Amino acid sequence: VQLQASGGGLVQPGGSLRLSCKASGFTLNFPAIGWFRQAPGKEREGVSCLSSWNDITYTADSVKDRFAISRDASANSVYLEMNNLRPDDTAIYYCAAHLSHSSSYALCHDGPTEWGRGTLVTVSS
Repeated sequence: VQLQASGGGLVQPGGSLRLSCKASGFTLNFPAIGWFRQAPGKEREGVSCLSSWNDITYTADSVKDRFAISRDASANSVYLEMNNLRPDDTAIYYCAAHLSHSSSYALCHDGPTEWGRGTLVTVSS
C-alpha cells in the first residue's frame, strides 16, 4: 500500500494550488481517503476527507469554501484543490486512507490506517 502525494510548493497569499495523491496497492472504490496537514508547532489535523464508496465528503470549517476534495477512480487518485490560500495554510500536507471503513468524517477525526509522505505548502509573499 502506497500513497504518493505531490503538488506542494510556494504560493503567494490569495493564490491556488492543487495537490494530488496517487494510491497503489489498493483500489479507491471503498476506503475513506483524504488530506491532513501539520503546521509548525501544531498538531496534525484532518483537512478534507472523502468516501470512495459513496463520494460523501467532509471538510474542516477552517478551509470550507476554499478547499475542495475530489476523486478520479480511473487514475486511482484523489485531489485537493486549494484556493484563496492564506499564510496560516502553510503546513506539510499528507494524503491518508483508512482501509477498513469508508467514512469521510471518521477518517478526518479519528485518523487513518495508512499515511503517505507529506508535501510542503508554503503561503508567503
